Amino acid sequence: MKRILLLTGDGGEGYEAEVAAPPHRRLHMVMHDFEPGWGTYVERSGYGVNADAAIADVTAEGFDAVLIPGGRAPAYLGQDGQVLGIVRAFDNQGNGGRQQVCTEVALAGEEWQSEQPVRDGRMVTAQTWESHAEFYREMMACLAS
Repeated sequence: MKRILLLTGDGGEGYEAEVAAPPHRRLHMVMHDFEPGWGTYVERSGYGVNADAAIADVTAEGFDAVLIPGGRAPAYLGQDGQVLGIVRAFDNQGNGGRQQVCTEVALAGEEWQSEQPVRDGRMVTAQTWESHAEFYREMMACLAS
């Protein structure tokens, strides 16, 4: 059985999985939706998820992939040295898949791609929740290879 480490925090979009967050505590998840008259998505309080571990206590060992779901959490997780270390360790092992939102791609100096999702070797990224189906299909293909 493949094991996927999900790294998230407050403002992340939740999934049923083993979850690591900056602090090992209950997290506040959000839902993104369209609101008439708005030119962008709106964010509403969603539900709580208990983190299974603190990110400081997690290593890349024993996992087949790392997943960073969308929402606002990737914006601050991308500044966390421990998160970056975990992602680098997965990359060095030849493992991993992750999702980033478009602003982090540009800030990281990467080139914007309009396709959804984009796969570079075993690294998978997608722009928004609207591409979840394609993203997860591509991520599962990475895990199968």
